[in-house]
Parts: sequence; structure tokens; C-alpha cells
Amino acid sequence: MNDYIIFGAITFVLSILFSMGGAGAGVAIIPILNFLGLDFTVAKAVGLFAGASTTITSSVMNIKRKAVEYSFVAPIAIMMLLFAPLGAYSSRFINEEYVKIFYMLMLFYSASMMMFGKKKALFQVTSKAALFLVGGIVGFLAGLLGVGGGNILIPLLTLLGFEPKKVAVAVSFVVPFSALGSFFTYASYVPLDWMLLATVSLSAIAGGYIGNYMMHFKLEQKQIKKIMALILYSLALKLLWHFIF
Repeated sequence: MNDYIIFGAITFVLSILFSMGGAGAGVAIIPILNFLGLDFTVAKAVGLFAGASTTITSSVMNIKRKAVEYSFVAPIAIMMLLFAPLGAYSSRFINEEYVKIFYMLMLFYSASMMMFGKKKALFQVTSKAALFLVGGIVGFLAGLLGVGGGNILIPLLTLLGFEPKKVAVAVSFVVPFSALGSFFTYASYVPLDWMLLATVSLSAIAGGYIGNYMMHFKLEQKQIKKIMALILYSLALKLLWHFIF
């Protein structure tokens, strides 16, 4: 019971902070749960379920508001929905230490984008083929690492020259479903504690709701993102320490 309280409290606090910064907390929750003794693969499944629980509402709302540009979303969505479960399934055949190395690199990447990333395009890509390719690569990596993929997808699509607002809507639409696809794949071969899933998910939903509410009080998002980046850098450095020592 104490473990449930600790895991729930950590998820709640992180969900508030990351929601205030406009991001999902799963990328931070997974390594923390693992550091606290939860199996890494189980932690990925829990993080995916919690992430999907908090983001699916925004996906439905964007559909109702008719904010989704399906011609832009479809190539990414199709490939992520296909490749995220494939990445999750592949995880069982890849040495866990190698997966953790990729996770560490993803943490450094995400933290750097939050801390230093500029919303300026380096390229001007308009090809649908590029969207299919990006969706496939990001989907596979997201499934393998146990994340929704938004933290990889948003900066990548922005760098490729796609409009940030359009990208944000597309990602909020795609990520919950790719996360659920990955979760059910992990659930097919990993024993899960459903009480833990419920505790973490409810904590994530409550924290995400509070964080979204607090966003309306004109809090300085740049400062919040710097705090988020420092958390991710700390987690990445802890993983690096583990590999070296």
C-alpha cells in the first residue's frame, strides 16, 4: 500500500508540472518508477497507460472542435498506430540495457529541446512521404521506449518546417492511440498490477487537470519548461551513472 501512495504522489506532482508546460509526464514517470524498484518493462506499460488516460480527452475535444486536419494527421497516425505496437513487441527481444541507453539519449534530447529548442524550421518539408516516414520511425521508437512519442514528434516536425500549432493538434490526436496500442502490446506479455495502474492513472488525470487549470494564470512557461528540462537531465544523468559505474 505504501508503494501505491508513493507512486501515486510522484505521478500527481509530475503531472501537474508537465501539464503546466504542455507536455506529458510519462517520460519522467517511467525511469523514476524503475529507480524505485519497479521492473523497467512494467514501468513502461504503467507510464503508457497513465499517459493515454490524461491525453485522450484532448484528442476527443480536438475532434469535436473540428481542429484536426486529417490530411496532415492521417500519414502520421497510420504509421504510428502500426509501428508503436511493433516497437513495443520488439522490446522483449532486445537487451534491456540497450533499451535503457536509447531511453537515456531520448531524455537528453527531450530535455535539450525544452531548455534550448527554438521553434524555427531548419527545413521546409511538404511531402506526404516524409510524414509517413516520420510517423513510422517515431512510432517504433515510442513503442520500444514506452512513451507516447509526443516529446520526439513535436520538435522533429517543427524542425522539418510544419506549423507548430498544426503539429500540436496532430500530436494530441495521435499520441493517446499509439500509447494505448503500445500498452496493450506490453500487457500481452508483461504481468501487470492493475491496482498500480489505476492508482497511477487516476493520479495522472487529477494532476493533469490541475496543471491545465493552472496554465490559465499566465505562469511563465519558459521557466516551467526549464524546470522540466532539469528533471529530465537529472534522470538521464542517473541512467548514465548506472551505465558507467
